[in-house]
Amino acid sequence: QVQLVESGGGLVQPGGSLRLSCSASGSILNTNTMGWYRQAPGKERELVAAITTGGRTNYARSVKDRFTISRDNAKNTVYLQMSTLKPEDTAVYYCNALSAVDNSPLGVWGQGTLVTVSS
Repeated sequence: QVQLVESGGGLVQPGGSLRLSCSASGSILNTNTMGWYRQAPGKERELVAAITTGGRTNYARSVKDRFTISRDNAKNTVYLQMSTLKPEDTAVYYCNALSAVDNSPLGVWGQGTLVTVSS
């Protein structure tokens, strides 16, 4: 079974930066578009960034120009560089592969990594 493990979250002040990492077992990362999702308290999980196997990226409007998604296929890892963080970025962040058919998540959700933006 594919395992997705997120790391790198923590407490950061507004305006600060964090880099999240997602490691995946098996070939799911190398053969699929990968995405970073987040779920804030009381809200539904939302897709915030995605990267294709060819490196093309797409971002939610709320994070565009502040977040950067990248992938290292040799390390089976996807990254999310977050900068100019805002309190509304506070959430548990997850990664997953996206279906090529309908962009639905393919893998079993990991435990996520908590990002808290607060002064």
